[in-house]
Amino acid sequence: MSAPLSKLHEAVSAIDAVWVDADDDARLARQELIALNTAIGSARRALDALQARVAAGIAHESRPELGAESLAKQAGFRSPAALIAATTGVSTGDAARLVKVGEAVAPRTDLAGERMLPRYPAVERALSAGALGAAGASVIVEFLERARVGRDLSVVADVEARLVERAIGLSVDDVRRLVKRAEVLLEEDRLEAREEERRAARSLSMFERDGMLHLNLVTDVESGAPIRTAIDGYVTAQFQARETAATERTRAEQSEAGLVEADHIGPNGDPDALDADRRTVAMMRADALTLFCGHMLGCETKDVPVAGATVVVRVDLADLEAGVGHGMIDGLDQPVSITSIRRMAASGGVIPCVLNGTGEILDWGRERRLFTPAQKLALVERGGGCARCGLPPHMTRAHHLRWWKRDSGPTDLSNGILLCESCHHRIHDNGWEIRIDTPPDTGTRRRRGSERPGCAVNVRSRVWFIPPAHIDPARTPQLGGKARYDIAA
Repeated sequence: MSAPLSKLHEAVSAIDAVWVDADDDARLARQELIALNTAIGSARRALDALQARVAAGIAHESRPELGAESLAKQAGFRSPAALIAATTGVSTGDAARLVKVGEAVAPRTDLAGERMLPRYPAVERALSAGALGAAGASVIVEFLERARVGRDLSVVADVEARLVERAIGLSVDDVRRLVKRAEVLLEEDRLEAREEERRAARSLSMFERDGMLHLNLVTDVESGAPIRTAIDGYVTAQFQARETAATERTRAEQSEAGLVEADHIGPNGDPDALDADRRTVAMMRADALTLFCGHMLGCETKDVPVAGATVVVRVDLADLEAGVGHGMIDGLDQPVSITSIRRMAASGGVIPCVLNGTGEILDWGRERRLFTPAQKLALVERGGGCARCGLPPHMTRAHHLRWWKRDSGPTDLSNGILLCESCHHRIHDNGWEIRIDTPPDTGTRRRRGSERPGCAVNVRSRVWFIPPAHIDPARTPQLGGKARYDIAA
C-alpha cells in the first residue's frame, strides 16, 4: 500500500502548504483555489485506491461460506456493501461498485499458491498511482467484466490499457462516453444483436397524476435519433428567436434614447421584459413534443420551426459496402450497426456522411467568410461537436481560429473549429489558446472523385486546448475533440 499512501501524503502536504499561507479571515485567491482543487483531487484518488483495497478485504472476510463468522454479519450488517455504505456515507450501490473495483485490482494466487497479477493490471496501476479515481475505474471494470466473456484475454488486456490511458483526466461522464467507443472494439460482432434487444425493450408509458399527463419514453438510439434531433432543433430555434428578439428590442430602445449609434448596439436584451421568453429547456422540449403532435394531427404544411434538425449518420464507405462495421450518429454516443445505418439512410431527414464518398470543396481561403454545411460536417468529423465540452453538433457554431476580420484568417478546415457559445467565450475571454496538429497524409481520407487539396479531411488531426498560465503554470495542452474518446487511434 506504499504507493497510495505516498500519494496521499503528498496531496495532504500540498493542501497543508496552501492553508498555511492562506488568511483564514479572507477569501482564497484564485491561484490558491486552483492549487487546493488539484491537491484535493489527488487526495481523493489516493483515498479511492486505499478504500478499494480495504473494500475488497472486507468482502473477502465476509464471503458467504464463512456463515456467522462473516465480518459484515459480526459488525451487524447483512452484506459487506452495507457495512461500507454505513461507515463511509455512500449509497449501497456505490459501495458494491467499490467492492467490485477492489476485487478487480486485488492480488491473486493460483492453485499452487503462486502470486498472480490482478485481473485488471492496467486499472490497478492507474488506481495505485492516483491517476484514476474509483468511480472511473468502476465504469471501466463493469464494461470489461461484461465484454470479456468468450473473448481472447490478450485483446481484452489491450482494450483495458487503451481505456485506462484515455480515461486519465476525464470526468466519470466522459469515461462512460469513452467506454461506448470501446464497445465497438470488443463487441462489434454483438452490436446488431444488442440493438435488437434494445429495440424489443422500447416502451412509452402514459398516465395522469396530480392533474398532469406523465410520459416516460425508453427507446433504442436508431428510433430515438430523429426524436432528439427534432426536439433539440426546436429548442435551438427558440433560443435563436429569443436572442433576435432581445437584440431588436435593445436596438430600438437604445436608438430611441440616442445612447449609441444603431450600428454599435450589442445583443443585450432585457430578460425582465413582460414579453420575455422565460421557459426552461425542459419546458421547451415539452412544448416541442406538443407542437409536433398537434402538427401531425392537422398537417398540411411544414411550418414547425426547427434549427439544424437533420440526423447525420457517419460511416466508412468500405464498411457500408461490405455490410460490416459500425457508424455513429451525430450528437449520440452509442455506436450503431451497418444494418441500422442502411435503414436510417432510407428514411427522410437523414444525411449519411460517408467517408471516402463524393464530397465538396472544403477550403475557401478568403473567398467567403462563413463556413459551408460541407465544411461543418467535416469539422464534426474531427471534433464530434463542441471540441471543448462535447455538446452535440447542432448546439455549436464554426469559428475561425485566426479571426477572419482581425487576423485575415481563411475559411479553411485547418483554421476552423466547432465550439458552443459558452466555450467560445470562455476560451477567448480567459486567454486560452487552440492548436490543431495535423499528421502526415497517412491519416487523410480523400474524397472520391477529386484530387484537389481542398477536398481532404484528415481524420487523425488533434485539437489541443492550451490553458493560460494563471490556470496551469506549465500550460500543459489538453486534448479536445473526438480524439479524447478514440481508443482505436
